[in-house]
Amino acid sequence: MSTRTIEKVAKEPSSALVTVFAIATGALVANLYYAQPLIASIGQEVGIKPDLAGSVVSVTQIGYGVGLFLLVSLADLVENKRLALTLLALTVISLVGVATSESTTLFFMASFLVGLCSTSAQILVPFIAHLAPEARRGRIVGNVMAGVLTGIMLARPVALFIAADFGWRAVFWCSAVLMMGIGATLVRLMPKHQPPSGKHYFQILRSMIGLFRDMPILRRRALYQALMFTAFNMYWTAAPLMLSDQMGMSQQGIALFALAGAGGALAAPVAGRLADRGYTRMMTLGAMLGLGVACYATGWAADAHWLVALVVLTVIFDAAIQTNQITSQRIIFSAPQETRGRVNAIYMTMNFIGGAIGSVLGTMTYHAGGWSLTAATGGITGILLLAIFALKEHES
Repeated sequence: MSTRTIEKVAKEPSSALVTVFAIATGALVANLYYAQPLIASIGQEVGIKPDLAGSVVSVTQIGYGVGLFLLVSLADLVENKRLALTLLALTVISLVGVATSESTTLFFMASFLVGLCSTSAQILVPFIAHLAPEARRGRIVGNVMAGVLTGIMLARPVALFIAADFGWRAVFWCSAVLMMGIGATLVRLMPKHQPPSGKHYFQILRSMIGLFRDMPILRRRALYQALMFTAFNMYWTAAPLMLSDQMGMSQQGIALFALAGAGGALAAPVAGRLADRGYTRMMTLGAMLGLGVACYATGWAADAHWLVALVVLTVIFDAAIQTNQITSQRIIFSAPQETRGRVNAIYMTMNFIGGAIGSVLGTMTYHAGGWSLTAATGGITGILLLAIFALKEHES
C-alpha cells in the first residue's frame, strides 16, 4: 500500500491504534530498564562478577544505541509494518534468551539483541506521525510518547514486584508474552506503509550526515533533548541511592516512588495539544526552567526529608522532560515524510548518547557530593539549556 493510499484510507489514526502504539512503545522501551534493579540477583545466577554488574544494563543500552542508528533509518526504506513486526518477533526470541541464560556470554548476547530489536519503538513513532494530520500531529504523537515515558518509569518497579514473588527470569518471560500480544494486535490494526525512497541501505545511512548538516532545527532540538535526557538519567540513576540512604526506603518504597514519578507522563497529551497550537517556544522555555528549578529544589526536599515535596518536584521534573520531547518531535516531524525515519534516528541517537552520559553522571555526582551535588548539577543543566536556547534562537 503506497503512502498516498494510506492518506486516503486513514486521514487520522483511530484511538485504538494510538492506544496500541502507546502501549507498544512503552513496553519496548521498558525492556532496556528491567534489569537495572535486578543486577545483584542476575549476576549471581549467570556468573557476572560484582565489579562488572553495571554491564548488565549497559549491554542492553549499547544494543539499543546501535539499533537506533542502523535499524531505525530502515523506516525510510523498508515497508514499516513488516519491519516493526520482524523486530518484535526478534525481541521475543531475545527476551526468551535472557530468561533462559545460564552463562554470562549467553546473557550478554541476548541482552544486546533485546536492546537492538527494541528500537522498533522508534519505528512506530514516526509511523504514527505519517498518519496524523498536521493540525493534530503534536497531540497524537504526544499520546504515543506518553507510553514511552510511562514504560521507562514503570519498568523498574514492575521488575521489582515480579521478581520479588517469581524471580528475575519471570520478568523477561512476562515481557516476551507481552511482546507477542502486542505483535498479534499490530498484525490486525497497523496499516502498511511502503516508503517512496528508491535508495539502497548504504545511501540511506550516508544521507543522514547530510540531513544533520542541512537541518539546523534538527541539530538544535536534538541537542536540547540530549541535555534533558542527560539530566533525566542522572536523576533516576542517583535517586534510588538517595531514597535508600537519606529517606530510609526499602526496595518496595523506592518502586512506589517511581510509580508516583510516572505521573509526569500525563504532561504528554497536554504538551501535544499546545504544540499543535503553536506554543512551541513558550513550552520549550517552560520545560527548561521547570527541569532546572525542580531538580535543584529536590536537594532541599531531600535534606528536609519532605517526601511529599520530593514526589511533586519529581513529577514536575519528569513532565518538563516529556514536554520538551513532544515539542521537539512535533517540530522535527514537519520534515518531508520520506526522511522522517532518518530524522528520528538522528534525534533519538543523540538523545541516547545524552542518556548514557547521564547514567555515568548520576553515580559520579552522588558518590562525590551526595544528592545535593546531583540536584545542583540538574539545576546547572537547566541554566545551560536556557543559555543555549537564547543563543540558538538569536542566531536563527
